[in-house]
Amino acid sequence: MGFDGFRLATVDDVESIARLVNQAYRPDTQTLGWTHEAELVSGKRTNQSQVKEMISKPDSLVLIGLNDSNIEACVHVEKEGDNSYIGMLSVDPQRQGTGVGKRMLAYAEEYAAHCFESKKFVMVVVSARVELIAFYLRRGYQKTGVVMDYPLSAGAGIPKQTDLKIEMLEKQSLHAVKQDARVDCY
Repeated sequence: MGFDGFRLATVDDVESIARLVNQAYRPDTQTLGWTHEAELVSGKRTNQSQVKEMISKPDSLVLIGLNDSNIEACVHVEKEGDNSYIGMLSVDPQRQGTGVGKRMLAYAEEYAAHCFESKKFVMVVVSARVELIAFYLRRGYQKTGVVMDYPLSAGAGIPKQTDLKIEMLEKQSLHAVKQDARVDCY
């Protein structure tokens, strides 16, 4: 089971994206899924104005994965110099564990390498999310040793435990300018 396709998010998708991200990161207690951080952080992971800003900034976009025209996954990609920041990878909790997240991440990496000519992919992850870090390590990301305090000013929720940290992961782009990339640059 996979996607019907991928596309670039538009302002018409902002509400759906914000809802998906918050369901994936901060679900209620009845929602299943292994990628959430509700036990570590309270509040919303994002809001509509933050998503709108992501898709309005130059060299910043949100890619979405569709199944039967429904948004089932998304990821934020932003060019930063020779690198791309990849973040906010979200999958509908009902579809987690089915390979959707792997496909969405791979598409984001291909997009960043082909369209932004990125040499490296960079992301930050809550350090206490050991299983999520392991997911990224299995996909070729490496720990950089850069660890920071949880960014309270980012508007991404309030830590439920003191001294919550985030850490930086990165991955070298093995195909920075791959001629046969399977992505369309928007």
